[in-house]
Amino acid sequence: MQFQDVLGLDHIKNHLQTSADQGRIAHAQLFCGANGSGTLPMAIAYARHVLCATAADKSSCQQKFDSLSHPDLHFVFPVTTNDSVKKHPVSDLFLTDWRTFLAKNPYASIFEWYQHIGVENKQGIINVDEAAQIVKKLSLKSYEGGYKIMIIWMANKMNTATSNKLLKLIEEPPAQTIFILITEDKEQIIQTISSRCQILEFPPLGIGAIAEGLKKATTISEIDAEKIANRAQGDYNKALQLLQNNSSEIQFETWFITWVRAAFKAKGNKAVINELIKWSEGIAANGREIQKKFLNYCIDFFRQALLTNYKSESLVFLEPQTANFDLAKFAPFVHGNNIEAIFEALEEALYHIERNGNSKIILTDLSIKLTRLLHAKP
Repeated sequence: MQFQDVLGLDHIKNHLQTSADQGRIAHAQLFCGANGSGTLPMAIAYARHVLCATAADKSSCQQKFDSLSHPDLHFVFPVTTNDSVKKHPVSDLFLTDWRTFLAKNPYASIFEWYQHIGVENKQGIINVDEAAQIVKKLSLKSYEGGYKIMIIWMANKMNTATSNKLLKLIEEPPAQTIFILITEDKEQIIQTISSRCQILEFPPLGIGAIAEGLKKATTISEIDAEKIANRAQGDYNKALQLLQNNSSEIQFETWFITWVRAAFKAKGNKAVINELIKWSEGIAANGREIQKKFLNYCIDFFRQALLTNYKSESLVFLEPQTANFDLAKFAPFVHGNNIEAIFEALEEALYHIERNGNSKIILTDLSIKLTRLLHAKP
């Protein structure tokens, strides 16, 4: 991955290249951007620029980066036990999987990473064993006499013990050591860590950048590329999934429509509450990452309904495939008098599921709230 391979974000590329060429490299940097915005590809391209600029054999350095095997480039990412790693999981035990994963799609999400290593029903973390590995690696001299770069992907998955163990190292790293922390939500990074980093915010990708990426990667027409890019909302990974007619989107749509239909019927009909409880149990039977992904899908669906209700058709990209469901007929039930409460209820459910709350109880409570909110008058 080189700068030219990273979609869009020219201002960030110029900033990173210029600062590196002038020797103004912050020892700890925090790349913050939503999924599919290109934080990880940019970090790899930046590391390549820094390490290969001063390499004695630039051709060899480039080849090592092509295979992500440069000895002075280190990766840390969320992991957990699986069929191959039974205890004390750390990133080094998954490096072969990691390289395969990045070769396939460096814009992929953390859920896709969990799927790749066969743990989609679990939540990975960056644990204290990982912190000990980081300290050990960075205490050694660089192999090629230049910088050592540590990329920590999804740094918000560091638990408290890990963060505390790394705090001093991030504040005062060995000479010519660079930390690049990557997160989708900087608020989940403990303040003592984030305050020691130079923060670089990544905006969502533009429609043009995503469309250009799709055209390079596939044989899609320009018109179809722009249509998908518009639906992707700045997320190149989502654009790739839409291009492949991702089955999870279809499943999420089915779950959502079943849910809101039951919520409508539940008003004044206590028997339907059992239907909502059964629905909640069905969603809860899936892994937490799927539950979180679905709740984010619900937020997007309600947002699209709101835009439809207020005649902002140019911003509406959702095209439900379910028979007998008309977004235009559903939209009037989502309005200024209930949308904030709906978002608040969904975000609260996300918060508790993220923190290992009982999914059945959380989703049942959310469902009962929805029956009231959908019947609120405009």
